[in-house]
This record gives sequence, structure tokens and C-alpha cells, in this order.
Amino acid sequence: YYFLLLGLLVMVIGYALMYGGGTKDPAVFLEKELFSFRRITLAPILILIGVAIEVWAIMYRPKNLKE
Repeated sequence: YYFLLLGLLVMVIGYALMYGGGTKDPAVFLEKELFSFRRITLAPILILIGVAIEVWAIMYRPKNLKE
């Protein structure tokens, strides 16, 4: 369960890093904010790492439970 929660936390951090970058004025386009390294590269990598942790946590079987 700890690894499931860890994967969920990593994904939430990734989504939080992707949040924002908008403007209230539709005539203004903030290209540097919208296409920053944090939103385009770092956040998706964290989300994929979180998904990988989730898959591993679901598939992992402790050695003391094997029969």
C-alpha cells in the first residue's frame, strides 16, 4: 500500500507542476509560461514515473508470500 500511495503522490506532484500558465485576458498569450520546461518535460516525466510505480506496486509480490 505504501508504494501505491507513493505512486499517487508522484502523479499528483506531476499534475500540480502542470497546473497554471493561463491568463485572464484572451488577447495575451504567455508562450514562455505555457511552454516552459516544467510543464512540457518535467511534469509528464513525473506522471509517467508515478504510473510506473503504480504498476510495479500492483504487480509486486513479496517473497515471503510466494508458495
